[in-house]
Amino acid sequence: MKILITGITGRIGAQLARALAAQGHDLRGLVWPQDPTVERLAGLPIELIEGSLTNAGDVHRAVAGVEAICHLGAAFQAGGPFSNDDYMEINVRGTFNMLEAAVANEATLRHFFFASSDALYSKYLPGGIPEPIREADFPLEPGGMYALTKLLGEDLCRGYMRNHQVPVTIFRFAMTLGSTEILKWPQFYVAHYAKAYVNKSSAAAQAVFAKLQEATAKEPQTLVIARDENGRAYKKHIAHADDIVAGFVAAIGKPQAVGGTFQLAAPAPFTWDVAVPYLAEKLGLPYIDLRLVDATPTFYEFDLTASRTALGYAPQYDIHSMIDVALV
Repeated sequence: MKILITGITGRIGAQLARALAAQGHDLRGLVWPQDPTVERLAGLPIELIEGSLTNAGDVHRAVAGVEAICHLGAAFQAGGPFSNDDYMEINVRGTFNMLEAAVANEATLRHFFFASSDALYSKYLPGGIPEPIREADFPLEPGGMYALTKLLGEDLCRGYMRNHQVPVTIFRFAMTLGSTEILKWPQFYVAHYAKAYVNKSSAAAQAVFAKLQEATAKEPQTLVIARDENGRAYKKHIAHADDIVAGFVAAIGKPQAVGGTFQLAAPAPFTWDVAVPYLAEKLGLPYIDLRLVDATPTFYEFDLTASRTALGYAPQYDIHSMIDVALV
């Protein structure tokens, strides 16, 4: 299949390119002129077209003749810095340009993937979220310009599917960590919590801050089993980049994927009381077990029933394997 990948030099885009090339697909990528990260694609049989998502002519050249589009290109929170205008132009105008080009290419196009985000959900609520988040049931309440433009992108895709029969599949990615990022993720470490508590004034919060200071004095890299005020360990659902790629590989060209919105994440969420002792053992670091008062807890997970059932999605990387791979 002839496949265009936007955002092909990004972490997920480059890994997706390697996976699809290994399957024998004919690949094309849209890249910024003189993009220094093109080196990530070295040795792969990919046709690269220089251009911008915000230039309709560039987009139409890139889309011409392809059978599938994996639209990953975007201004995102970890990049930039991006202005609000940048987010609107790249994420909304860029997606509009891609969809317009898809309509013009309807004779050959079989599949259009839009990369969205779990940032569309308001996941940090008092008391946490007790039930798994399902795509169709949980309210979409994007916070910040990145999340807002991803919701607008989803709406554009759904509109073009209704009005122009563009064969769209929307993927909402969980927060994606790769390589050594999981080992250095701030929310495992005492410094993250000390920063959050330094200006809290209640007696209970100051008692927490004192424990954080004590741990920092002994070892600045101390890890923290974070618990809510009732003693329940924090819970979070993330993803390894390879498991995001697996979603595309599972879905591409499948008629049952068209029209669907699917969450992609690890096979299960992790809790701090499981992840932190394991990471501490692997890194040879101490950890403390701490109830965090006067704080909104992290406590949520995603329901992957839709992606497992419709696509045969089978993510492989739980928190232990993510740590193990990062240490190799």
